[in-house]
Amino acid sequence: MQASEHSALAVLSEISSAVVHERNVKALLDKVLEILHRKMGMLRGAFTLRQGDVFTIEASHGLAAQEKKLGRYHLGEGVTGQVAASGIPEIVPDISKDKRFLNRTKARGGRNAKVAFLCVPVFREERVVGTLSIDRPGGDEEELRDGLQLLEIIGGITAEAVAVRRAELEEREGLLEENKRLRIALEKSGTPGELVGRCRSMQKVFALIHQVAPSAATVLIRGSSGTGKELVANAIHQLSPRVKGPFVAVNCAALPENLVESELFGHERGAFTGAYNRRIGRAEAADGGTVFLDEIGELSLPVQVKLLRFIQDRTFSRVGGNAEIKADVRLLAATSRNLEELMAQGKFREDLYYRLNIFPIILPDLKNRRSDIMILAEHFIAQFNIKYNKQVRRLSTPSINMLMSYHWPGNVRELENCIEHAVLTASDDCIHGYNLPASLQTGKESGTELLPEGKASFNTMVASYERELIVEAIKRNNGNMSAAGRDLGLSPRVMHYKVNLYGIEPKWYKT
Repeated sequence: MQASEHSALAVLSEISSAVVHERNVKALLDKVLEILHRKMGMLRGAFTLRQGDVFTIEASHGLAAQEKKLGRYHLGEGVTGQVAASGIPEIVPDISKDKRFLNRTKARGGRNAKVAFLCVPVFREERVVGTLSIDRPGGDEEELRDGLQLLEIIGGITAEAVAVRRAELEEREGLLEENKRLRIALEKSGTPGELVGRCRSMQKVFALIHQVAPSAATVLIRGSSGTGKELVANAIHQLSPRVKGPFVAVNCAALPENLVESELFGHERGAFTGAYNRRIGRAEAADGGTVFLDEIGELSLPVQVKLLRFIQDRTFSRVGGNAEIKADVRLLAATSRNLEELMAQGKFREDLYYRLNIFPIILPDLKNRRSDIMILAEHFIAQFNIKYNKQVRRLSTPSINMLMSYHWPGNVRELENCIEHAVLTASDDCIHGYNLPASLQTGKESGTELLPEGKASFNTMVASYERELIVEAIKRNNGNMSAAGRDLGLSPRVMHYKVNLYGIEPKWYKT
């Protein structure tokens, strides 16, 4: 089939369509050769691509295995320098001397059959990146020259497409490698235990946990109620050499004052009314492991004296007993109270404070780590989906605004309770604003009310709707403000102005 019987535009149109729709490099090259076979009557053909100084056949049509091997060559090795009709030097493997090639060529159409061999270098950015060569039925000089020019155009189109596909592949592989590297780094020095957070203050906390965990040092964990002090203590235990030992937690604030000492150190039979049997304390039960004293600031002064002795010597006596008992435990303590103020008031022993405060870890309030609110919310959603057999996948924009605007006096514990409530009340795969507790839905509590009197003017309602549109666009574009601006048809200058005007933080909406 002669090339003159077909329009060059039709060939280019079909190849352009393949370039647009085919993402795989090998499949694209095979498709181009198939079009050349069908439209130009190509008998055999091959695409070679340059890898350094080596040209390798990436796709072929009608070549046997032995002939494909001839297509791998280095620059300067087995290359014939022929001049094409276009005047551009051809770079082709010297297969004309291969007898098997010549015999098969003759066998195809007999001794008098004319077979033309066309080969063009494939250029990109003035550099040879490959070759496109074909065997086709012979013709006059003008027809072959036209076919050669068409191959040059096809080679240029294909080279650009291949370069784009390879760049995409390299970028994807780079991202995957970076993701793998970050995951390994995270496993080695990242989030310990069940803690969740990416903000700078939490990263410092994680670093301190990794630093102190291997040692036997006493740790004092400080932070407001609900910030996750017990999770930090548990993470330290999990990363310590005592991980196979018990982790015993004691909430000092939850125990009556007259029972704290018995709970910690145990009691002998008959030590007090109701002590019918000997009972070992938490310190003794944690032998070989870790004992965690939560809300240590609530201990009475007499118990503080005994605790001080226990910290110094790791020895104690049960209530009502005289025997000295030694326990091999690591002590972790936590408090939400201001111990310095308690010392000034004479309610907390100064010597005990300095014994406990060897390695302090201070947890930030949730209101000071707002970038972690959405991460924590998604973490709790995943937990409660499993617990309650739900399929909640996302949060609506109004609910995100409520979560981000609320001041969270109860910290992470309050956020966890809010998400649990929202997951339970959600009727579809989305948490809406009305699924959140009432304290977050009122503008006064969450800090999102439009007007103190509750009356919204026309301009206020328009501004509110405009803000909602911008937030939805930013969320849809994964926090990318430029892409959101393009979606809304806003220039970068106007987009920045609106974002600043409405106090929108694009980073809140990044997944």
